[in-house]
Amino acid sequence: MKKITRRTPPASPQFSGAVHPALQRIYASRGVLNDEQIDRSLKHLFPAQLLKGLPQALDLLVDALQQQKKILIVGDFDADGATSSALSVLALRALGAHHVDYLVPNRFKYGYGLTPEIVEVAKQRTPDLLITVDNGISSIEGVAVAREAGMKVLVTDHHLPSQQLPDANAIVNPNQPGCDFPSKNLAGVGVIFYVMTALRTKLKEIGWFEQQKIPEPNMADYLDIVALGTVADVVPLDQNNRILVHNGLMRMRAGRCRPGIKALVDVAQRKLERLVAADLGYMIGPRLNAAGRLDDMSHGIECLLTDNPGLAKDFAQELDQLNHERKSIESGMQQQALAALNMIHLKPDQQMPWGLCIYKKDWHQGVIGILASRIKERFHRPVIAFAPAEKGEIKGSARSIPGFHIRDALDAVASRHPGLITKFGGHAMAAGLSLPVEKYESFQQAFDKEARRLLTLDDLTGVLHSDGELSQSDIDLPLARMLREAGPWGQGFPEPLFDGEFELLDQRIVGEKHLKLTLGFPASKRVIDAIAFNVDLEKWPNKNARRIYLAYKLDVNEFRGVQNPQLMVEHLEAV
Repeated sequence: MKKITRRTPPASPQFSGAVHPALQRIYASRGVLNDEQIDRSLKHLFPAQLLKGLPQALDLLVDALQQQKKILIVGDFDADGATSSALSVLALRALGAHHVDYLVPNRFKYGYGLTPEIVEVAKQRTPDLLITVDNGISSIEGVAVAREAGMKVLVTDHHLPSQQLPDANAIVNPNQPGCDFPSKNLAGVGVIFYVMTALRTKLKEIGWFEQQKIPEPNMADYLDIVALGTVADVVPLDQNNRILVHNGLMRMRAGRCRPGIKALVDVAQRKLERLVAADLGYMIGPRLNAAGRLDDMSHGIECLLTDNPGLAKDFAQELDQLNHERKSIESGMQQQALAALNMIHLKPDQQMPWGLCIYKKDWHQGVIGILASRIKERFHRPVIAFAPAEKGEIKGSARSIPGFHIRDALDAVASRHPGLITKFGGHAMAAGLSLPVEKYESFQQAFDKEARRLLTLDDLTGVLHSDGELSQSDIDLPLARMLREAGPWGQGFPEPLFDGEFELLDQRIVGEKHLKLTLGFPASKRVIDAIAFNVDLEKWPNKNARRIYLAYKLDVNEFRGVQNPQLMVEHLEAV
């Protein structure tokens, strides 16, 4: 059962009359109070000069270009890492680098980050400069091994650092101590975009492009990649990130995007000209992520790198197939997890842990992150899903709920129980860790204890935050279109959600488990369509229901070229 609460704007907005009253209320409840705060032009981006470590990073990069040194990018195996790697390679080549390559660790063999083992692989390519993207801030040993081998190391990352920083030649991370960059929410791809943009400016100042007789690249050309990686990594969409994502989406809609992104949009059966941030998060990002989950993320990176539309289509179809396989594997794992958790409810002497750990020795390591997300959504508590790793260890992927900083919780468990966790890292809402399989039960208990220490029973109740009720006159196509364009919506800047009662005129199941509704308004002959995805088939359709209470999003449904408003149902109850 979910609780619906209505948002209350913290202060009175100061918008011009051009902003719809409903939008003013929505923006204000998200802390956006004036026209300047909704201006999504690039001129409002925070300046790169505020990033600590940027001067040292530029010195390394300028030297590497001037001397035409070998540059190796080491990325992560998720969508943020793939977009970061692709952007780095494309930008450096456009800036005049002749020897640029990338390396992404196979998650099943090497694990996450710049490990000493992956440095040994990197050595075979004899790089002069090694650049980490979307990782490296916790790679103390890996950076040391690379430096000992004679490589210079530039770490670009956005993850939270531990007390000790790696001894790199330069570190650019808005979350490192002493960094004054106001947005701490940049994704890894956002960090490297800032670095490459600042490098372009530096090279222009020293006359590099004239000397090399090459055109000065337009860095806005990479915003489609930045938008994809930022949304897919589910970082909070503060104003800086909204600017990056909005401008990337506009380029996609105009058809000015990488062939690989266009191909991924095509296989996801979306229309480029109507793309929104949710499409990147739920349709495009998962297909890119599938490569790193089941196979080798280099397939995803090559999809983004290629200039050949035919090759891009081939890569996209391969990624689409991997995503179908991922869904099938995940479905089986989810059924196993739910069966085990439902057994807890059947035992009177047991209760559901507040911090939930799940593990089976035949689970797929590449899919446990999605599994943890699904179980978290169902039971609304922090969840860590584990799968077997090498050398007697298991790897866990953690997902959290509001009010429970998962990385800090793991840090607390590690401090109270030395030796229990081999390694960990992550964000407030997601993290990863490794531990010996024989310590799994001890970790279960310690993690549940930490969750009970920090959470309350109210925290374990799922809450939907509504922007209030819409009048009948507001539930129309103009406002639906306006809401689509008013984002980008996403993590930390949620898409508007409304609630209210309607007359239930018709209900039927479509696509096996989706509920199609026809709704009416009291004292009116007007009707509107609605759809609720993945309903409980034991409760719906409900032939006794005449009125219905909904929490819903107002969206635009297009069918055979005709657009109509439609309610996307998040919660429903018979009244």
